[in-house]
Amino acid sequence: MTSSSAAELVLTTRLNTSAADARRGVVRLHPEVLAALGLREWDALSLIGSRRTAAVVAAAPEGSPQGTALLDDVTLSNAGLRENASVAVGPVTVYGAKTVTVTGSALAAGSISDATLRQALLGKVLTVGDTVSLLPRDLGPGTSTSSATQALSRTFGVAWTTELLTVSAVDPSGGPVSVQPNSAVNWGTGTVTAAAPTPSTPVHSTTKTAPRVSVADLVGVHAQQSKLVEWLRLALDESELLATLGASPHLGVLITGPGGVGKATLARAVIGERDCVVLDGPSIGALEASARVDRVTAAVDELAGSGVLLITDVDALLPSDPEPASTFVLDVLRRAVDTPGLALIATTAHPEATDARLRGQDLCDRELTLTLPDAAGRKGLLAHLLKKVPQGNVDLVEIASRTPGFVVADLAALTREAALRAAARASNDSAPAVLTQDDLVGALQVIRPLSRSGTEELAIGSLSLDDVGDMVETKQALTEAVLWPLRHPDSFARLGIEPPRGVLLYGPPGCGKTFLVRALASSGQLSVHSVKGAELMDKWVGSSEKAVRELFQRARDSAPSLIFLDEVDALVPRRGQSSDSGVGDRVVAALLTELDGVEPLRDVVVLGATNRPDLIDPALLRPGRLERLVFVPPPDSDARVDILKASGKSIPLAEDVDLEALARDLDGYSAADCAALLREAALTAMRRSMDAADVTAADVATARATVKPSLDPEQVAHLEAYGM
Repeated sequence: MTSSSAAELVLTTRLNTSAADARRGVVRLHPEVLAALGLREWDALSLIGSRRTAAVVAAAPEGSPQGTALLDDVTLSNAGLRENASVAVGPVTVYGAKTVTVTGSALAAGSISDATLRQALLGKVLTVGDTVSLLPRDLGPGTSTSSATQALSRTFGVAWTTELLTVSAVDPSGGPVSVQPNSAVNWGTGTVTAAAPTPSTPVHSTTKTAPRVSVADLVGVHAQQSKLVEWLRLALDESELLATLGASPHLGVLITGPGGVGKATLARAVIGERDCVVLDGPSIGALEASARVDRVTAAVDELAGSGVLLITDVDALLPSDPEPASTFVLDVLRRAVDTPGLALIATTAHPEATDARLRGQDLCDRELTLTLPDAAGRKGLLAHLLKKVPQGNVDLVEIASRTPGFVVADLAALTREAALRAAARASNDSAPAVLTQDDLVGALQVIRPLSRSGTEELAIGSLSLDDVGDMVETKQALTEAVLWPLRHPDSFARLGIEPPRGVLLYGPPGCGKTFLVRALASSGQLSVHSVKGAELMDKWVGSSEKAVRELFQRARDSAPSLIFLDEVDALVPRRGQSSDSGVGDRVVAALLTELDGVEPLRDVVVLGATNRPDLIDPALLRPGRLERLVFVPPPDSDARVDILKASGKSIPLAEDVDLEALARDLDGYSAADCAALLREAALTAMRRSMDAADVTAADVATARATVKPSLDPEQVAHLEAYGM
């Protein structure tokens, strides 16, 4: 849970799966969050995602995480959000509605009276543009609507529970309203296609209502945009020319790339004013088999033989493990693509999880790939996102360099979080609303890129290699192996050499290997994918190898990046010496393939850490793999002084504590031991007196009796000799 202002919090969305709350426009928050916002149950709540909306708020079930907001699928869609996104919530002023105008299916508009419609919407908080279901709220005070439920059931049977309406007008205008017993609720003149049950977005919409981005607004995808423009022009506008040359105007395009990179946005921008129907793959894929085929068929029929059918996240509709319904859906798509004047565009972030038949010559015979934006691309995207925003001293080059792995969706979330911070400051200080560098830097602490989802994050902060005391040779070796290839690729190319593929950090336990990795990642502005060796081990055949492949794919997607394999000896033990049904051997083979296989690692460095290098399979340490061995020595006297000073920054040490003399007397103590010694000394001072103001030399001496040195001289000597 993140605070964005005194009366606004940023939470993580979760889909509310409770049948009692389904599609009733109720958001559930942790009771402590309600208290922090000054709200009571059944008050109105503002929701800010990609659009602003409002809903009724209630307490979440016991055991719900404090930092989450439970939203039903319709409310998620109204806020322009998906599950696990960030949403800003806060109190909002809501007026009783004088009038509310809705549009819906022709069936509903002709069969439901205004009185029944008012009863169905009673107590709901509505904003113009919202989608709202006919399911009565039936929760909280003053919302008993059994008569409306009975009337709807008599008219439609169970079909009324899936009806969705659109709020087209409210009075008073300009903000959310609440439907009251005396509100006039009536039907508008137009109708919209009723949607089927969906997780978070409408099943389909035409380009007449879908938000559109112009081609001029696209950044960093000029080559892909030009290709798609040309393909559509030739297939739809100049089909006679193709026929003259003996070519078919058939066009099916699969657009691939990491999640959030802008695949659907590119397609919509290039499609422009052409007729288009958009199908949301996850929404259609969640339907029954027959309904899936019906929805795709209806979408093709709606185009009437002219236009573009766009299917987003097609892997959810046509998974790689096909179902019988997939064959029928593919047949419908083949007929569509064979229709002159009609084209198919599909997008996916997981091409490997998509039915292989979709990429056949009779369907999507062309493919475009969008990659993650580089630093220059991220700067251009940030400049576009902020072009209408009043700015102070903003250095977009610095922000772009600190956002490796960010896609356009991440950058949009970053600017939104920064705007919330700027708005909170302006509201509290009555200052001009101006976005500053501090707002963007602060937002970086909150927004996590999609490419690192599911990966453990290292707490990097503002560390750098300069903050690492001593270890001159170790830092130089890491700089040459990791930072030079990323900072000076031209030098490597000029000299005709390949940079090291990986590095093995080895040394005694507690001597700062992880600390070094944090400093290294921060110095190089790298995205870090951290995993402990044992976390990738799974007894099920193929699961461990799949986890290794996915780890490396995430790293490629977020390059420049660093894969940190902590306790690597547990991940790649010597083959043939384990009794784990061959899991370890298969993981070693998968890791070797990723490191030195057909697909090259570009701007990705693998760094392993261990205190038992002798247990690692020797094949991993050959050239082209973890070829660079870097020893992390135990701290000497000077290094221990730096460690004690750093650890003692927040500890009030008495004048009789001589850290330099103490450091000289701590032979055999690791960096972790030194930090533990001062921590135990502080606890000793508390045991002496809960009102103790400082830590004395006597407290340190007492702590030394408890915190013993952990370094084994024989182990240190063995590790020093290993690299030789």
